[in-house]
Amino acid sequence: MSMLDLRDVTRDVLLPDDRVLHILRGVTLSVAAGEHVAVVGRSGTGKSTLLNILGLLDAPTAGEYLLEGTPVTALSNRRRTRRRGQDFGFVFQQFHLLPGRTALENVAAPLLYAAGRQFWHRRDLAASMLDRVGLGDRLDTMPEKLSGGEQQRVAVARALVRGPRVILADEPTGALDVETGQQIMDLLDDVASETGAALVTITHDLAVAARARRHYRLVDGVLVPVDVGGAGRVADWVGDVPTHLPVGRTHLPELGPSVPAQVQP
Repeated sequence: MSMLDLRDVTRDVLLPDDRVLHILRGVTLSVAAGEHVAVVGRSGTGKSTLLNILGLLDAPTAGEYLLEGTPVTALSNRRRTRRRGQDFGFVFQQFHLLPGRTALENVAAPLLYAAGRQFWHRRDLAASMLDRVGLGDRLDTMPEKLSGGEQQRVAVARALVRGPRVILADEPTGALDVETGQQIMDLLDDVASETGAALVTITHDLAVAARARRHYRLVDGVLVPVDVGGAGRVADWVGDVPTHLPVGRTHLPELGPSVPAQVQP
């Protein structure tokens, strides 16, 4: 049985002029426990909306979402909130760190709603996770004193500290250099393996996406499976963008940094 199962899901928004904006169109996606799935696409194609629906932060306009075989519509608001807090770890593109709270306090915050050992040892668990993302010496630092990359690593640590059963990562390496980005993706993969979590990564970075077991491209709200095979072809991943990198180029326009040589056609 799949952990996450979207069936013909659509998401529409009514605009002020009464036009309907179709964000997602008939999306079908199943993700099993322990599986890593990547979704690649241009900005504005519905990737974050897809992640919000998977994370119980938004609801489909039509279609069905099954969480471990249970229709999400059958869950009360309280039960959805509890499942989201207990079972989901979010890495948001905008970090959403708590102002006026140290890095340690930010990472420990989800454990305030835990029970037993996780609650009583929340500071130790938070410190250990910050050490794993390379911020063991920044525990008492406020978010505004951290660089963008450091803030992103705090956000990753916060997402993983409870050992979630589902990890949803929206551009998890977007503010990081190549080496640190690889380390963070190693950590996401390691924690997912340790806990048997389903990992869904939304990214512009082809090197990040290539780490997943299955790959999809989201184009105008339509989710298309991609078989990259071997080195893969950039055109298969992202559609109508340049498919050859000039000598010396390390990124594709509008797709983010760090496209390594092995994914070039």
